Amino acid sequence: MPAKSSTIVTALTAAALVAVGVLGYQASASAPDTLNEARKDSHHAPKNHGDRHDKKDKAPAPAPVPAASGTGRRIVYSLGAKRVWLVDAKGTARRTFPVTPSTVSPPPGSYAVGSRSVSVTGSDGIAIEHVVRFAAINGVTVGFSAAVDGSRPAPGPAKKTGGIRESREDGKAMWDFALHGTKVVVVS
Repeated sequence: MPAKSSTIVTALTAAALVAVGVLGYQASASAPDTLNEARKDSHHAPKNHGDRHDKKDKAPAPAPVPAASGTGRRIVYSLGAKRVWLVDAKGTARRTFPVTPSTVSPPPGSYAVGSRSVSVTGSDGIAIEHVVRFAAINGVTVGFSAAVDGSRPAPGPAKKTGGIRESREDGKAMWDFALHGTKVVVVS
């Protein structure tokens, strides 16, 4: 019996090593090229990183807060750029992100967050969360929200909706920032 159990242990150990090797190869093969290049560079290239980076390596600068959006802590919504900025009291954008506009847009001006809902069903029938409402235009309530399923489809032009859609991650950031009464500035 002892010879047989040692054979089993050896076979299991060999199988485990093969499995680990295969998984390691798969992980290496599926890694982004930037990680593979960094791995290669770390062993063979000199450590002078200042000369290696060119413009395409840098992340694009975030879109600046629109100049005509006022001062102080506020949410800025640009109709033309289809973008939102969460701006702190010092005028610094804490976050900016793209949005999918609703079919009913508020005219440029200053508003305030009037109500919030953790989760509801949108006027388009989609389950939404982190709803931050700030305007009513011709009976249509306008506000920011995120679809629970993560989708951001453009609304059909035939239906009047006021939901300005954002990603779930951006919706959570908006929810945390946009307390009742927070100023919302809509610009062209």
